[in-house]
Amino acid sequence: MHKGTAALVELRYLVEGMDCSGCALKIEDAVEQLGGAQDIQANYKTQTLELRLDEATTPRTALEEKIRGLGYGVAPLA
Repeated sequence: MHKGTAALVELRYLVEGMDCSGCALKIEDAVEQLGGAQDIQANYKTQTLELRLDEATTPRTALEEKIRGLGYGVAPLA
């Protein structure tokens, strides 16, 4: 899955504490601002975040820190 020279990785996270649509929008907006993220989908009913990320632009550790900074727990899902 390549676009130009950027390889996008598909990531899936469990986001603890995301329990309403407002939380989901807050997380989607924050992740979108990081750059390199595409197809961002936060689902508060399942507490999951799915996206494709260009790790050359934004490493996944920076993404995880951003979500934690919003007050949510975040753990990768297989």
